[in-house]
Amino acid sequence: MADWTEAELAALRRAYASGTSRVSYDGKTVDYGSAEDLLGRIRTIERQIAGTKARPTAGFAGFSRGDR
Repeated sequence: MADWTEAELAALRRAYASGTSRVSYDGKTVDYGSAEDLLGRIRTIERQIAGTKARPTAGFAGFSRGDR
């Protein structure tokens, strides 16, 4: 798992909002092929950040035989 920074995520969001595919942060510049690529990167980082902060939740499984 990579260590993402809030600066990187903020830069990606700004670039996506402005419609550009070139992102610069922390002295680095990355060109993304399309807005979809950029949005995919944003979503990946958001999921990974959320995964490190969120606790797993348990569910309740149920079933029915259908005859009662």
